Amino acid sequence: MSGGDWKELFHAACNGDLELVRYHTIKGVDLNYAHPEFLGTPLVACILAGQEAVALYLLEHGADPHLLSEFDGATPLQAARRAGLATVAQRLLAMGVQEAPPLPPAREGFGRWLLRRAGLAA
Repeated sequence: MSGGDWKELFHAACNGDLELVRYHTIKGVDLNYAHPEFLGTPLVACILAGQEAVALYLLEHGADPHLLSEFDGATPLQAARRAGLATVAQRLLAMGVQEAPPLPPAREGFGRWLLRRAGLAA
């Protein structure tokens, strides 16, 4: 696999170019790779871009439904909820993905949120 192939797959997924995503999938590009420049996964990126058909295709062809996208700070299920893609969220749940705790609100600092989740702060 060359980096260019993965990058082209990533951009195609975000842009909803299902034919190009299919091409790279058939050619064996790793759907679960997170390039060091991107630190994100094609699955989470396309979900956040609202590309439902691509997300469902990736899930059917080996994308890991549990894999955290470091750059986005989200799992595929969290991304689907954030993007409002109910069909993708339902598919992920049907694949056995467990609900994750909610992400901390943007206005609350992570440390305070963590203390509150642990029951150490109000």
